[in-house]
Amino acid sequence: MLRAEQLAVYFVMGTVNCQSEQSPLEVLEDALAAGVTIFQLREKGRGALQGEQLELFARQCQELCQRYGVPFIINDNIELAFKLNADGVHVGQDDEPLQLVRNKLPHAIVGVSVHNEEEMKLAVAGGADYVGIGPIFATSSKEDANPPAGVGFLSKIRQSYPDYPIVAIGGITSKDAAAIRLAGADGVAVISELCRSSNRQQTVSLLRGDQL
Repeated sequence: MLRAEQLAVYFVMGTVNCQSEQSPLEVLEDALAAGVTIFQLREKGRGALQGEQLELFARQCQELCQRYGVPFIINDNIELAFKLNADGVHVGQDDEPLQLVRNKLPHAIVGVSVHNEEEMKLAVAGGADYVGIGPIFATSSKEDANPPAGVGFLSKIRQSYPDYPIVAIGGITSKDAAAIRLAGADGVAVISELCRSSNRQQTVSLLRGDQL
């Protein structure tokens, strides 16, 4: 069962997103220690791990999340999520239909990416535990990203669904977090902002709104 507050600082990462001196696992543990509230393994793009390498890396990420008591979500890969008994999965509009995901993983947290009102209606009707709205701004972390949805769309969805768990994603920095929360998001999801941060404790604090 997902609580909306668990979406507060949603870290999304794969090995291809980590271009620093730290290894991907070091980046993840640093972010977990800094206070991220949920983690999604999104291993996609050129050079992404596959097969046994992906499974090993996913298990290592899962172990770190369990150590810090943070939900471990897998992007798109339903079979891997089932095999690892992950806490949940996140699917896009081009991935497996929500009902099929629910049938395969009846007890998992299921998140769905939405970009318009019709997709939001279907996600709610299908019983998604939360939705990811975005991209809020232009993003370089996803090659096939949709056009920016903007803060206005987020605000409109919040007005229509006042109690539904919503996380905003796409081009978000710590400077944007306050406005995005005011627009109605329960949390912000970031990739580059944490992967490239030189002070993740401070970055997480700003994303969470501690210094507002």
